[in-house]
Amino acid sequence: MKILTVGIGACGGRIADEFDRLNRRARSTRGMEIVVGSIAVDTDAAALSELRYIKSDYKRRILLGIQENKGLGNVAANTIGAEIFKKEAEKVVDALRLMKRYQEADAILVIASGAGGTGSGGMPIILQSMKKRYVDKAVYGLIVFPFDHEIEGEERFIANTASCLKSSYAVSDGVFLFDNQKHIQQDSTLMRNMERINQLIVEPFYNLLCAGEEKNRKHIGSKLMDAGDVIQTVKGWTVMGHGESALPFSRRFLPRSLDFDKKSRETDIGVKVMEEAISRLSVRCSPSDGDTALYLLAAPVKEISMDMLKTLGDYMKSIASDSVIRSGDYPISRNLISVDVIFSQLEGIDKIREIYEASVDDAGKEPGKPAKK
Repeated sequence: MKILTVGIGACGGRIADEFDRLNRRARSTRGMEIVVGSIAVDTDAAALSELRYIKSDYKRRILLGIQENKGLGNVAANTIGAEIFKKEAEKVVDALRLMKRYQEADAILVIASGAGGTGSGGMPIILQSMKKRYVDKAVYGLIVFPFDHEIEGEERFIANTASCLKSSYAVSDGVFLFDNQKHIQQDSTLMRNMERINQLIVEPFYNLLCAGEEKNRKHIGSKLMDAGDVIQTVKGWTVMGHGESALPFSRRFLPRSLDFDKKSRETDIGVKVMEEAISRLSVRCSPSDGDTALYLLAAPVKEISMDMLKTLGDYMKSIASDSVIRSGDYPISRNLISVDVIFSQLEGIDKIREIYEASVDDAGKEPGKPAKK
């Protein structure tokens, strides 16, 4: 699966930058392209200049609102951000069209923090503009929830996030959610936490995007996962998780055991990695509240057995019994087992409910289907 990424605001720009780094990693280690274009859009010139990987030309780092704020940002005023993007959204839409490889993309991913003025104000407008212009591509949002200290310190961050969630849900094919606070490390600096969290946000996408683009016969799974599987799964509120475990040294070189007890332990490692992925979901939720789900097992080919795939499938069904579940395997030659999971079409996510209830701009109930009784 190939995607185009559009980062809006400082947070969105940094995450789009991470996706560009991810693409360089895929190109150097696997010989493929998974992000065929990345754009950062902001009203703050300084934030654009801090990016590391997205090319620095004006077509990929787009500064908007120069007349309104002279490149100094919106100071969390999402109404100003929305007005700027209404006037200049075509610049962003056209920037994607002018990319040499934009036609190869299966989906467009628009990324922003729900709290900031530029991101929360501009994201729904860009999503809607992309949906109108690129009708042949899936258009997704990725919204990052603010830290607790941001919500406690600024009521407008709550209102911004609630507005961004409601508006983005209405105009996109699906919205990936990520909770900053869930992944913070208390003994680390804020800057280090932000860098690490941005890496955590993009990591679950890596194998999911690579699997369907693999050209090496040795690394093509028996049950290939491609863009169609992801597009059929991701609709509405969506969360992701990633788990991994390094193989013990003895298992890297010795043949697989025929002993039933050892064979059982070999299968158990896959379940433990899946449990880790689910425990590290991007937002706390109940997987049973979703309508669709997906998991991808990536491991050395000798580790991928029918027993392991069946065990993982049974485990996934036990926690998401009402979901349509898609699965795949990706036999990559690394001394690592990893599992990536997606739960989508979710209902009743507590974090969203809390933000709506706390918002000073109560625009009604959470969009989507009513909660299950």
